[in-house]
Amino acid sequence: MAYNSFKNLAELQQLYGLSIVSAGSLFAQTAEFPPSEQLRSVLTEQVPLALNINTEKARSELIIAPILVEVRRVLNCQVSLFSGVEFNVTAELAGYCDFLLSKSPDQVFLEVPVVCVVEAKNENIKNGYVQCVAEMVAAQLFNEKQGRPVTSIGGAVTTGSNWKFLQLTGQTVQIDYDEYLIANVGKLLGILVAMLQVN
Repeated sequence: MAYNSFKNLAELQQLYGLSIVSAGSLFAQTAEFPPSEQLRSVLTEQVPLALNINTEKARSELIIAPILVEVRRVLNCQVSLFSGVEFNVTAELAGYCDFLLSKSPDQVFLEVPVVCVVEAKNENIKNGYVQCVAEMVAAQLFNEKQGRPVTSIGGAVTTGSNWKFLQLTGQTVQIDYDEYLIANVGKLLGILVAMLQVN
């Protein structure tokens, strides 16, 4: 079953015993991380272009990927970034992920632990929750099977211009109450860096 085959969160809750919490600000206290001049320049040019093209592919390539590359740079390339990679963990949790980030410097092979998944959507962020949660559960199982569990798996659903963050700890999925905009890229970087520093 592909990640995008799940119909709703209730289906995932029943299959994996999850509880979903969607209240409160998960990252209100997370410090911003100032973007480099290079990222500022890239986004100044590419955000309007991506929004005018208005496809998921354009938003992924022109907005989301540069932000994730910046996160990798900030962390001295001690994390790996994969785009459009096949991530088959079980028969039910299989398919392609838009972006995966792992706490491994190996950029050739996806290594454990996977700590963050980012799901790109063209418009409706809520429609991405189910797929993102499925991928987060897969990452949790993948890490456990390899003997490298982490305390929480981070997730994001984004249009490139708008970002919503999720966190899976044990069997509880928290959906951040706040929505973050590309105009505050420093906050986006801060949250993503914090997610990747989990143990």
